Amino acid sequence: MFIAILDFRTAATDRPAALVQFDQEADRVRAMPGNVAFRVYAAREDDTAIAVVHEWDDEASFADYLRSDCFAHLGEVIRPMMIAAPVSRRYRADLVETVA
Repeated sequence: MFIAILDFRTAATDRPAALVQFDQEADRVRAMPGNVAFRVYAAREDDTAIAVVHEWDDEASFADYLRSDCFAHLGEVIRPMMIAAPVSRRYRADLVETVA
């Protein structure tokens, strides 16, 4: 499994528009081969912060996402709203167990 966590900030006034963009693209990302989860969070303690958590079957699937029109579109719309450089942390992980 491959996990990517993206943290970035927008002006507080731009955050709702950024969240809408992710909401509009979420189904497309989730439908991509290898996507396990795509979740977007607005920080509760900071009205400028957004976190995006991706889970992919493998690194190749995530790389395909990075080359997709969907990723390019999000970048075109979201990057101008960012007030600081985004931070993306990426992990290779092994699923130990899913408990329901």
